[in-house]
Amino acid sequence: MRLYHHPISSNARRVVMTAHHLGLPLELVLLDLSSAEQRKHLLAINPNEKIPVLVDGEFILWESCAIMQYLADKTPGQTVYPAELQARADVNRWMFWSAQHFAPAISIFYWENFIKGLIGAGRPDPVELQRGLTDLETFAGVLDSHLARRRWVSGPGLTLADLAIAAPLMAAAAGHVPLQPYPNLRAWFERVQELDAWRQTTLEEELLIA
Repeated sequence: MRLYHHPISSNARRVVMTAHHLGLPLELVLLDLSSAEQRKHLLAINPNEKIPVLVDGEFILWESCAIMQYLADKTPGQTVYPAELQARADVNRWMFWSAQHFAPAISIFYWENFIKGLIGAGRPDPVELQRGLTDLETFAGVLDSHLARRRWVSGPGLTLADLAIAAPLMAAAAGHVPLQPYPNLRAWFERVQELDAWRQTTLEEELLIA
């Protein structure tokens, strides 16, 4: 299996973390998003022109959460994506919540406070940062309250929900995301950062960016 990715993509990171946790070998194919030729190849395998994209034989799959679920379903004995209907629905709920609400809030800070400076796109826009703060206060508050008496997001142990939600937080430091008001979220994120899968992806991204 090949995964087309880039280290600054939190969507790609959640997939790579999943593969590491499951012990699945993935051939990681780095896409230079500034290259017109490579973007043309990306468009050929994903009409949305976004990463990550998984290629498994003749099967091509895009959308990071769908790829995570596919990798889990390919792994006998895995425990991060439960088979029981309601337990799986709860994991799905939090994965979709992350993609729809939490990750977009984090991405505003990452874009305004880090990526714009990296690519020479100007200074942070205070209006956008305020929009990000408003969304963050809503959705980080939801997660913080949910984690008040839990170690993991869904079920008693680690699931795909944790990996999906944690991945955008790779941008928290560089994006100056204000997480101080959310102690339960921060404690949970510290637990995620202790996972081998998180540490492996951090090292791989540092090597690729260096």
